[in-house]
Amino acid sequence: MNISSQPLNSNCKAILISDATKQLDGFSKEQIDYINQSLKANEKGWSHILNGGTQVFFAKMPANNTEAFRKAGANLVEKLQKAKLTSCHVETNSEAQYISAFAEGAVLANYQFLPYFSDAEKRKSTVSQVSFANLSESAAQEISSVCDAALFARTLVNRPISHLNATQLAEEAEKKGAECGFSVEILNKKKIESLKMGGLLAVNKGSIDEPTFTIMEYKPANAKNSKPIVLVGKGVVYDTGGLSLKPSASMDTMKSDMGGAAAVIGAMAAVSKNNLPVHVIGLVPATDNRPGGNAYAPGDVIKMFSGQTVEVLNTDAEGRMILADALHYAKKFEPQLVIDLATLTGAAARALSRFAIAGMEKNANPQLKSIIESGYNTYERVVEFPLFDEYDEMINSDIADMKNIGGPEAGAQTAGLFLARFTDYPYIHLDIAGPAFIETNDHYLRKGGTGVGVRLLYDFIKNQA
Repeated sequence: MNISSQPLNSNCKAILISDATKQLDGFSKEQIDYINQSLKANEKGWSHILNGGTQVFFAKMPANNTEAFRKAGANLVEKLQKAKLTSCHVETNSEAQYISAFAEGAVLANYQFLPYFSDAEKRKSTVSQVSFANLSESAAQEISSVCDAALFARTLVNRPISHLNATQLAEEAEKKGAECGFSVEILNKKKIESLKMGGLLAVNKGSIDEPTFTIMEYKPANAKNSKPIVLVGKGVVYDTGGLSLKPSASMDTMKSDMGGAAAVIGAMAAVSKNNLPVHVIGLVPATDNRPGGNAYAPGDVIKMFSGQTVEVLNTDAEGRMILADALHYAKKFEPQLVIDLATLTGAAARALSRFAIAGMEKNANPQLKSIIESGYNTYERVVEFPLFDEYDEMINSDIADMKNIGGPEAGAQTAGLFLARFTDYPYIHLDIAGPAFIETNDHYLRKGGTGVGVRLLYDFIKNQA
């Protein structure tokens, strides 16, 4: 959906009411009475009239609630879709941040995932354009590019393993880099073997598809940071659990186990498309996790890329195995900060449901506070989990440097501390297991992949600039 600051010649108008006295000028007393009565009666706060051949929608907006504006944008798109309208002009005298939030909600809500329907054209949303009074063209372009990146991440998550293996994921990153202006290097299995990335290779042993390791870089000439911010995304394109096989019902949505990778690719796209003056690198280790072939097994000891050894007690704790190699690889860039995103633990999802991300840090407390602030800005909220020393002791092994699981308790924290053992720089771990994939529509979030992390990272990196 295209958004712009230029008023459309449309037979549809939406008025966001903050001052009814001024904004309802030009309407008859009968119309105003009807609008006010229906706004009170409608729990979503909308009214609708036909005025001289123009469909006019009205919404009474609360003050100082950005998320309410996003949801209102989503509600408007639903109404336009139901009425089979193609465009709408939105009038409001709200502040710029609220107009932007409304536009963001509208674009995100208009998303559809249709490639595998035989009648996809018939199912497509009719809504193609929305224009906004009091929205600058630069703001419209920024919103469009950030939302497009988030929707791209959603589509990656929604694609099944039959249409998105590790190689295809890397190729999608390469295409997006060419489109948006960041460089992409793809390491194939032979190169990964030469680097001795033991974690990534171990998880891949049960698959007939080869792993990939994708390196993305955006380095503008005017970058304000002398050392890069490195983003790392878990790219398990499908997770059966390996030999520690998941129950069938738990596998149904495991195409989403590369949600972290999708978020990193999307964030790279948004940052580069908007020419943010920040040097950013993205790393995506990718494979599927299957029980076939010579699959790695509980009891195995794996020598990682760092040289450290890991006793595998559960092959379904595979995400941390591939992320550990990527986190060690990040050291070569001497980073200012490394942030990883991963659909890593059921523990994080059980603690926070789909309503928040579990955030953990090592030597990066100020940066995590900034990410938490960005979480509230974007409504991709982050809750800090502590990484106590006692949790770290839970992953000590009797026969190797560490175990890949810590036991039935504090699973999100022990996973974070496992990863932290492969870092020597300021580090933030974001466990997005809860919000990465949802089972029902929720305002501007559509059923399936949510693209969580893209808008969060963009807001954080923009603030760093």
